[in-house]
Amino acid sequence: MAKKQTVDVMVEGGNATPAPPLGPALGPTGVNTAKVVADINKKTADFKGMKVPVKIIIEPSDKSYEIVVGSPPTAELLKKELGADKGAGDKKTPVGNLPLDKVVKVAKMKRDSLNAKDLKAAVKEVIGVAGAAGITVEGKNYKDAIKAVAAGEYDKQLTE
Repeated sequence: MAKKQTVDVMVEGGNATPAPPLGPALGPTGVNTAKVVADINKKTADFKGMKVPVKIIIEPSDKSYEIVVGSPPTAELLKKELGADKGAGDKKTPVGNLPLDKVVKVAKMKRDSLNAKDLKAAVKEVIGVAGAAGITVEGKNYKDAIKAVAAGEYDKQLTE
């Protein structure tokens, strides 16, 4: 019995196409590419406009497949909360500012994939990503925002 094949790709939520990278990756597997693309678009519709990791697990014997949608990258979630198309090209010029509650929301969404032991640590990790994307938090640069969280300034907002 042949081993299951897996195809890992990043697609735009709700907007996958048979063009690269998806089509060429699926072609050799023999599955109905158009059907797989339609199913991916259905499953990723909630992530419209965001890059989402997708794994397609294919059973070679009958060409059946399972689609597993991963969580979008933290930067993508932050940009969605901000309403920005992209991060800052120059970190000295912020692309926008997020209130802490939006950062907490993203930290909770990403909690399972972060290395944080608690919500406070997860929020600090997400603030670091925000800094890399040129996003300030509560009007502070990422270093100052992380210090403020560590000092307990936002403990009331960081309840599990």
